[in-house]
Amino acid sequence: MEVILLKNVTGLGALGDKVKVRAGYGRNYLVPGGFAVAATAENLEAFEARRAELERLAAEALAAAEARKEQLDGLRLSIARKAGDEGRLFGSVGTADIAAAVAEAGIELDKSEVRLSEGPLRAVGEYEVMLHLHADVDASITIDVVPED
Repeated sequence: MEVILLKNVTGLGALGDKVKVRAGYGRNYLVPGGFAVAATAENLEAFEARRAELERLAAEALAAAEARKEQLDGLRLSIARKAGDEGRLFGSVGTADIAAAVAEAGIELDKSEVRLSEGPLRAVGEYEVMLHLHADVDASITIDVVPED
């Protein structure tokens, strides 16, 4: 199945690219998610008519992500959780907890933008957390997980 990308898709292509994907991926994810349209003659014409608007929207999204990156880069947050004597948490610190802590600091962040490569944080300590703000923009923050008093 060939599709025209309406947004940048990591690992696939950029806005306006005509790419060949598996039919299920295109039909079940890209098209319903608004990432792409089928590459038919009328969709190609409609895309070319809207190209300037889509590129402007993409540029605005990139600029907003860059501005958020400036606020987030180097941010250090502390999250308190109940922990045992050896530093293991009773539970864990996940993406929602990190997004809530960043929101408390006054910066908007969705939990889907938080990337925990090794899964939830399950011990007291200092962790480097990557934030995927845009297809081309990643930020890094430091999370200190401390035991509750």
